[in-house]
Amino acid sequence: METKLVFHGSIIHSVAENKAELIENGLLVVEEGRVKSLSSGVEAKDTAKTLSELGFDGSTERVKFLKKGEFLIPGFIDTHNHAPQWGQRGLGRGLQILDWLDKITFPNESKFEDTAYARKMYDSCVDGFIRQGVTTASYYGSLHGPASKILADICLAKGQRALVGKCNMNRNSPDYYRDSSTEESLQVTEDFIRHVRTIDPNFEIVRPILTPRFAISCEPELLAGLGEMAARNTDIPIQTHFNEAESEIAATLSLFPQFSNEADLYEHYGLLTDRSILAHCTHMTEYEFDRLQALKCGVAHCPIANTTVGGGFMAAPIRVYLRRGIKVGLGTDSGGGFSSSILDAMRQAFIVSNAREMMTKGAEPSLTLHECFYLATLGGARVCGLDKDVGNFEIGKDFDALVINTVDDKLKGVVTMIEEDDALEVIFEKFLMSGDDRNIAEVCHYRFETDIYKGYFESVAKFACRITK
Repeated sequence: METKLVFHGSIIHSVAENKAELIENGLLVVEEGRVKSLSSGVEAKDTAKTLSELGFDGSTERVKFLKKGEFLIPGFIDTHNHAPQWGQRGLGRGLQILDWLDKITFPNESKFEDTAYARKMYDSCVDGFIRQGVTTASYYGSLHGPASKILADICLAKGQRALVGKCNMNRNSPDYYRDSSTEESLQVTEDFIRHVRTIDPNFEIVRPILTPRFAISCEPELLAGLGEMAARNTDIPIQTHFNEAESEIAATLSLFPQFSNEADLYEHYGLLTDRSILAHCTHMTEYEFDRLQALKCGVAHCPIANTTVGGGFMAAPIRVYLRRGIKVGLGTDSGGGFSSSILDAMRQAFIVSNAREMMTKGAEPSLTLHECFYLATLGGARVCGLDKDVGNFEIGKDFDALVINTVDDKLKGVVTMIEEDDALEVIFEKFLMSGDDRNIAEVCHYRFETDIYKGYFESVAKFACRITK
């Protein structure tokens, strides 16, 4: 059995929502882009012998030996991301959500009617997220069919696993930025789905996702049509915004007075299933908790946007979701969130969970380091319905990984200084709480285009190339 790629050193991944496995002297073998073997307690000098005992080529030519302060983690997963908002991150602070849409977001997203502009922005967007370690993302596109196809094409070409949705919206937005009718919105969506099925028939990298922006922007007939589409296409997930802010909830229920909550509304239209990714979910009733749990929906927790876009300090009840076994992952919500970094989202998740602990007088304890890491990796994979493929280093899963370097001289001042007696857990915490994309030395997967990192990550292109040989 020929060895394709081997890592030796510290390896960290989630094995449960509250447990990250920290492996010292680990040996991870990758064949044809998948994790073939993962061992622990293997001394560096015994690498060749152990490989031979495992039935692999014992040559260490392709082994990457990680030194102290370096470690391997799974790629990050962004469960909620607005790709057309890549160029507006950080804009509109102080505006309430609905005003922010009218004044900042809709004018920006309307630019994507220009396919040249869409290609330029989406190329930058996908590169930018991969550079920050996001190997899987769930993207909202704009309402434009051609631009959404471009986004899907770019993700496929660059090798970023992605759910990509043409945004559906035919009311309560400016005349210059809305679908002209229910029929047109559904037709463009069907055409987009056909396009993705053509370029990636087995959805190995790119998968379409039905994307009603939220009920406020969709006429009932459009929601019904999307629900029927979801029933016909059981291999396609669904995403929307759900209980994002009190002002948004009030506006939604005023448009749908027959419903007393958003759970019943979306379920009525066939849009709440085990394939649904619901962004935000900050203001929840017990009844809505029950419905999300019963229907096995996923929650995209976006703590930066929840606490910085106008609408209040919206601290989502993540502890309740975890207790109930409801799927939860992290989203950057760029550009509602000012940062496109999952590391930043993890840190804000800590802060928000501390607030929830105070707000609930201890009934909802704050999140642990291991839980926040889970939300960024395996939890996100579960929300996206991809946990059989990615999220950790379980045998047989695709190899999506980040090589983290906390010790190179050029990184001084970036991450909390690593000391000689620091245990792996300490180094891990220092990176999660103080590191940034400069500590992501390599983004690894056989899918990645081999020249997009030239001049940024010199080693990434070479490393990705090696995986394919």
